[in-house]
Amino acid sequence: MLEWYAGHQRDLPWRRPDRTPWGVLVSEVMLQQTPVARVLPVWERWMDWWPTPSLLAEVPSGVAVREWGRLGYPRRALRLHAAATAIREHHRGEVPADEETLRTLPGIGDYTAAAVAAFAFGRRATVVDTNVRRVQARAVTGTALPSPSLTRAEVDLATGLLPTDDGEAATWSVAVMELGALVCTARAPRCGECPVADLCAWRLAGSPPYTGPTRRGQAWAGTDRQCRGTLVQVLRDAGGPVLGTVLRAAWPAAGSDDTGTEGTALQRDRCLDALVAEGLVEPLPGDRFRLPGT
Repeated sequence: MLEWYAGHQRDLPWRRPDRTPWGVLVSEVMLQQTPVARVLPVWERWMDWWPTPSLLAEVPSGVAVREWGRLGYPRRALRLHAAATAIREHHRGEVPADEETLRTLPGIGDYTAAAVAAFAFGRRATVVDTNVRRVQARAVTGTALPSPSLTRAEVDLATGLLPTDDGEAATWSVAVMELGALVCTARAPRCGECPVADLCAWRLAGSPPYTGPTRRGQAWAGTDRQCRGTLVQVLRDAGGPVLGTVLRAAWPAAGSDDTGTEGTALQRDRCLDALVAEGLVEPLPGDRFRLPGT
């Protein structure tokens, strides 16, 4: 696995020798449920403008949301801003190296803490994402796909597979992730290119189809996610306060499957209220709205 990764890894800026712990942290948050191709230009722009957490903490949180672009799930931008502020105020502007301390940062959960400890600091940490789960399911347990939700058994298995050496363990984790992203893909695995094909329990069993619980794809058209994204995009494009009448006119958006006027208005108002409650949108006097602090 490690030999395969040495010859096949993608050249990504957050993996290069000159990477910084902050750059790794930003990449891990941006890459959650978002493809590398979409993350790259936004990550590079953030690193140009805010190469340290202290620099991001100096700007209003709404600027981070605006410069999040179209990565989706803009609450991640707020969490990164909050984490940057905590790093500046409680850690002298330096990203913590150990998982336990990383988990105390706003919005940083078990996966992100482990990934930063491993990929930024070379620690032996259990990093389990969708790609790792799929590789483990096939190569070790002999099933086509993992269960819909992460299980304790999967985490324990990943921990047991880690090399004992810190540096090798960190490389192992990113190697398994890379194998899942490039070769052991969900829909069309390229088993002929897999470095562990001769050891893969699923392949040796004849590649049986998945028979577990139904896996449902995420809908988009007409959902609250689309509605929220539309409202935030209007504010992002404006760069300043927007009249409520203008903001409300943006929904329903093209492609929405919600055609009922009353239902559309209720959904829009509910989503706007939620955005305000979460701190993603700031209400102003005179029925105006803006991204926080912009």
